[in-house]
Amino acid sequence: MTDPEDSPWQTLSSELVYDNRWIAVTHREVINPSGNPGVYGVVHFKNRAIGVLPLDEEGNTYLVGQYRYTLGRYSWEIPEGGGPFDEEPLEAAKRELLEETGLRADHWELLLTLHLSNSVTDEVGMVYLARGLHQGEASPEDTEDLRVQKVPLEEVYRRVLGGEITDSLTVAAVLRARLLLLEQGRW
Repeated sequence: MTDPEDSPWQTLSSELVYDNRWIAVTHREVINPSGNPGVYGVVHFKNRAIGVLPLDEEGNTYLVGQYRYTLGRYSWEIPEGGGPFDEEPLEAAKRELLEETGLRADHWELLLTLHLSNSVTDEVGMVYLARGLHQGEASPEDTEDLRVQKVPLEEVYRRVLGGEITDSLTVAAVLRARLLLLEQGRW
């Protein structure tokens, strides 16, 4: 029996087939765990996925709405974006919250770290809980046409459970925050 940490995959070749500022895609010829030849496509992300669940004293959060080109539909999500690997994740979270909502926060807590779609990507996501909110002015990127909604966290939780909100960082953040707040007796 092999150590579970040892890879049962063998990479025979790897060829870069696409590259831009955000991702690189490689085509790989492999021997799969059963010993048969196969192919694997790997999407390498050049930034971390960063999400922020802002929470005010009344139990409200802020959702950002935007049309997601890849899905071909509108999506409501927590403030989120890319954090370069040479930027501290917390600094990226502060930047994203301010850019998308105009909010600043006094208190920050890492809610969770997760791998997104790990069957084809190496993308890692980090989600923060932000409290002690102060409103400022948003400054979204030119690729973003955003709407911001202040919504009770309980309503967002119901929208997650009902399948209306499907963004993975948002779903994970809301479920984790609910558990955390229940443990603290604040839900």
